[in-house]
Amino acid sequence: MVSSTVKGTAVIPASPPIPKAAGYLPLLGHAVPLMRDNLGFIASLRSYGPLVEIQLQPGQSTIVVNDPALIHTLLVDVAATLDKGRFFEKMGQLLGDSVVTAAGAVHVRKRRQLQPAFRRPEVARYVDLMRDQATATMTAWQPGQTLDVRETMVKMSLDMLSATVFSGSIKEQAFYELRQNLSVVMNGVGARIMMPDWIEKLPLPANWRFTAARDAVRATIHTAVDELRTADQDTGDMLSLLLQATDEETGRPLTADQICSEILTLAVAGTETTASVLSWALYELARHPDIDARIQAELATVLGDRPVTFNDLGQLPYLRAVITETLRLHHTGWLVTRRTLQPTRLGAWELPAGTELAYCQHALHRDPAHFPDPLVFNPDRWLHEDQQPLSEGAFLPFGAGKHKCIGDRFAQAEITTALATLTQAWRLELAPGQRIRPVARATVRPSSLQMTAHPRAHAPLHASSATSD
Repeated sequence: MVSSTVKGTAVIPASPPIPKAAGYLPLLGHAVPLMRDNLGFIASLRSYGPLVEIQLQPGQSTIVVNDPALIHTLLVDVAATLDKGRFFEKMGQLLGDSVVTAAGAVHVRKRRQLQPAFRRPEVARYVDLMRDQATATMTAWQPGQTLDVRETMVKMSLDMLSATVFSGSIKEQAFYELRQNLSVVMNGVGARIMMPDWIEKLPLPANWRFTAARDAVRATIHTAVDELRTADQDTGDMLSLLLQATDEETGRPLTADQICSEILTLAVAGTETTASVLSWALYELARHPDIDARIQAELATVLGDRPVTFNDLGQLPYLRAVITETLRLHHTGWLVTRRTLQPTRLGAWELPAGTELAYCQHALHRDPAHFPDPLVFNPDRWLHEDQQPLSEGAFLPFGAGKHKCIGDRFAQAEITTALATLTQAWRLELAPGQRIRPVARATVRPSSLQMTAHPRAHAPLHASSATSD
């Protein structure tokens, strides 16, 4: 390592060189390998070392961070010196100025405004609503029916969103259109991360569809906000809580645009992400009958033949381990970005202001240096008492630091409630002739997932009748 001396100060090591990934093309950067196989390309960057340079935008480098300790530094130690970066700028085309896209003091302020919606008593109340929606979903299933599980989980997640955020006030047709438009926008966001900015300015049909779908999504949410505000009723849902919130800077109620942005953040996290995790969990249970049997034994011991309630969620350690392992092997995040606002030290590297940074949870959680047999689905890895503690930054199911997911408890409760309810009543079997592979757009989801539904003999009959204490 080369050192440099500044007169009157200690010797400061110069930054080591950062290797550049192969596959760069003029005008396109690394768009070609990213569009061809973004997950494979990002995973391959591990071989370059702790940091590697790629170009998402021609002429502008992005430094991908592979080392868990440096990722922890990025998210925790130097977080105050960073902006959110490219991914969140693209998400901002849908979400606007929300808690997810904001940084610094603005993020802190928005986080405080949303925090009441995710307190323990609120989450406890939501569990009953979540369970009822999961029950309604599977009530329509027929023995031997083949389900498009990904679409089924998205529909169920949207129904849960409707119940917890809107008190079911959005009409069915509007929600169907919301689902279709969200899919277009999320696929478009994923593509725009990988492509140079100039492509999205071209008069292409894909760009027209993206703009139309984004505007339709925001219009649907705006309508729901306006109708509830006009009704002037506290329905006890998240939307009502936001309508009661005030802007800390102005002391005034949040504007319709502000509320729309935060609700859209909940919609994206509560449908695309949740549906993907549930789909992957059901996929793994179908592939591992022994794991499914252990879940059934645990549910029988804790619940008997009654439905799950909030108080049960902490009494299901094996189901929790299955969910944790799903979040490891099939994490939905494939590119999280940051940008330095000032010269920033990251390990041995001094990075100038304006440096684009990124890390990949999906690749990080499959690193054999931290997870033995990383491609094996093994919930027991989370239950061994003698397991070596993971390095900080090696496992980030909900991020870390001041930008850690605000809805982590909500998401855990939703996924646990849904899986307990569905698997207690039904066994899903993989339909033959499929090649299931991960597809990464804005989130990582199964390419397709056809499964056949088989009722369990001991299924509870009145899952919607139970309530939490």
